[in-house]
Amino acid sequence: MARVKKKERQELLMQTVKEKPFLTDEELAKALEVSVQTIRLDRLELGIPELRGRIRRMAETAQNKVKSIASGEVVGELIDLELGRSGISLLRVTEDMVFARSQIAKGYYMFSQANSLALALIDSPLAVTGVANVKYKVPVHVGEKLIAKAEIVRVRGNKYFVWVKTRNDTQEVFRAKFILVSLGES
Repeated sequence: MARVKKKERQELLMQTVKEKPFLTDEELAKALEVSVQTIRLDRLELGIPELRGRIRRMAETAQNKVKSIASGEVVGELIDLELGRSGISLLRVTEDMVFARSQIAKGYYMFSQANSLALALIDSPLAVTGVANVKYKVPVHVGEKLIAKAEIVRVRGNKYFVWVKTRNDTQEVFRAKFILVSLGES
């Protein structure tokens, strides 16, 4: 990529952060082929918060919308939530989440992230999981950040069909299809 003018670079930075808000300054610098310091100066000038600030802002907005379970019961950080439609959560894999021998993440963390996100989507005071079909596609290790995206694909009466796809930085690592049942009035 040839060197671009400051204004163009800043517009590209804003667009990139809007599309991929979970990128670190280092990842943004690599993508835009500039130094980390240039990214930090551009962010400061444009009023774009650092990664933690972006995640915190998105999470605070999303947490206030959850109805079907307590917002603190969502595994991972709830980043975006559109009740009755879709949502996104972020989970960082830590040492305590992996098997000691293999250093591979325990599957129930990915399941819990996906299931709690799916439940959070339901616009009802109470919902439970009726059916879960899951597939673990790739082993996950310490330090990886898992981004789960959930979408309600169909509603039939009080049953919600929710698909969740979880990715690390490079590929899909887990997917789940849930049938959730609303036990309360919407």
